Amino acid sequence: MAKILYSTDLGKYYLGECTKQLKILAKQKTIKGKVQLIITSPPFPLNKKKEYGNLEGDEYVEWISKLAPLFSELLAEDGSIVIEIGNGWEKGRPVQSLLSMKSLIAFLENPDANLRLCQEFICYNPARLPSPAQWVTINRIRTIDSFTHVWWMAKSDYPKADNKKVLRPYSKSMEKLFKKGTYNAGKRPSDHIISEDGFLTRHEGSIMPNFLEFEPVNPGDKVRLPQNTLKIANTKSNDYFTRRCKKLDMVPHPARMPMELVSFFIEFLTDEGDLVLDPFGGSNTTGFCAERLKRRWISIELNSKYGKQSAIRFEDPTINANLTKGSNWDEY
Repeated sequence: MAKILYSTDLGKYYLGECTKQLKILAKQKTIKGKVQLIITSPPFPLNKKKEYGNLEGDEYVEWISKLAPLFSELLAEDGSIVIEIGNGWEKGRPVQSLLSMKSLIAFLENPDANLRLCQEFICYNPARLPSPAQWVTINRIRTIDSFTHVWWMAKSDYPKADNKKVLRPYSKSMEKLFKKGTYNAGKRPSDHIISEDGFLTRHEGSIMPNFLEFEPVNPGDKVRLPQNTLKIANTKSNDYFTRRCKKLDMVPHPARMPMELVSFFIEFLTDEGDLVLDPFGGSNTTGFCAERLKRRWISIELNSKYGKQSAIRFEDPTINANLTKGSNWDEY
């Protein structure tokens, strides 16, 4: 029996080991094959053990590969899986590990999952501390490892997706082009032929490029949300969750997914009322974003401390979550 730590009008937060909880959920007809989006950031393949748990080497690759059939069983036929996987380094060596790539391939090639890679995203975090410190700040022979991979996968070549729902504002130069009404058309050195009016049709915004900018790259620039190589500064020191944790003298979960990233994929790949799942719920960024965007949600977390802490998100006055604590709340 899955243990519900708390619930809201739209979601449930389960406490327990991921694999066991997924198998329990897969027996429920209302969930099996009904999840529209699985979005998560599993423990990264790190050389140093973290409090939130992580495996190493081939053990990690085998573990993440075995998750693929479980995810696939829960996923709707036109559903999507979005996984953020960080980089790893060989222990004691200035050499980057192949674990993230091996993990992706093992996950996708599990014969019992029937998955394919829809698109790769790069999540750039300019606020990350210089790492690996030994090779970046001490020996000075490597640059800062400042990005993670985000992989979008599905059971179908054509999962539900609509980039019209994640358009960004036109740039200043594009606005000038619209106003001018002409541009340099014709054949380019790349052999592409640009028509005389192909860029003059104004839509509701521009299609995202390979860069998702959540804060300006240069001071004074206007942020244009959203995009597709993900640039994220994970320094949200003033959001409600962080402020409340500070007030309660709590240390927030150290590996929180940025709300902008989660919201982007929820809006891009789901509709209101769809079911979103995060098998490694942590501080429940996914559940909060899903609730805010009127999607149903399920989160799973092994660590009860992080689970209870995540409930703070739903005290946020900007949403009416109606949080209800589970019967075993006081036991944790």
